[in-house]
Amino acid sequence: MDLSCKSEYALLALLKLSAHHASGEPLQIRQISSQQSIPDRYLEQLLATLRRAGLVKSQRGARGGYLLAREPWKISLYDVVSCIEGFEVQAAAANSPESLEAVVIRDVWGEVRQAAEAVLHKYTLQDLLDQRNAKQQLDIMYYI
Repeated sequence: MDLSCKSEYALLALLKLSAHHASGEPLQIRQISSQQSIPDRYLEQLLATLRRAGLVKSQRGARGGYLLAREPWKISLYDVVSCIEGFEVQAAAANSPESLEAVVIRDVWGEVRQAAEAVLHKYTLQDLLDQRNAKQQLDIMYYI
């Protein structure tokens, strides 16, 4: 299973907002897009979707921009991916007969989906930020 480009861009933007969360200062779209290499218009659409879902909030004005709506440790990756991808449980039509093979495949795919959702629920934006910071420290260290 691959993470869609849309979800990856949303997570990149949210990580940038998470890194600035403590300052309380909003980030403008152009700041996020240039630092994360996300097209401005695309990022604008993603942030609007995240705002409607209550994950980010916008601030108007000359010093306006976007902020996280909640603390980074309160936003799970599931919150983000489900908002962007629109996870929905798809049930087979009640009147249409299914082959035994189709039932088996659907059951296995259901297990795969549950496992993926469990991992996404397990991690928060803060976890990703902590992992990024740890990797950044390793890059700074040098050995003689």
